[in-house]
Amino acid sequence: MTAAMTIAAIAGLTLVSIVTRGFFLIPERELPIPAWLREALRYAPLGALVAVLLPEIAMTDGHLVHTWRDARLYATATGVLVFLATRSLLGTILAGTAVLLALRLGLGW
Repeated sequence: MTAAMTIAAIAGLTLVSIVTRGFFLIPERELPIPAWLREALRYAPLGALVAVLLPEIAMTDGHLVHTWRDARLYATATGVLVFLATRSLLGTILAGTAVLLALRLGLGW
């Protein structure tokens, strides 16, 4: 790839990024969104989070975890239980991390 091609690629990506991010700022009035779409968009952040985290928790090297001796499973279960009991994000992170570290460092999982 030549320097000119690199500069053209960067310029093109910059233009696409500005246009797509600024698309909603261009109209002078708010775009009407149907109620069903507005309701569905409420779940988009949760869906994205699950799509990112679930493969990291349940897969190793592109395959499903095949053993219960995986510290990630127990750390996830602990985090979910702590969150359901306390509704504390910090407590969830600390509890899950503590279990993960204890199993990995203590038992060598």
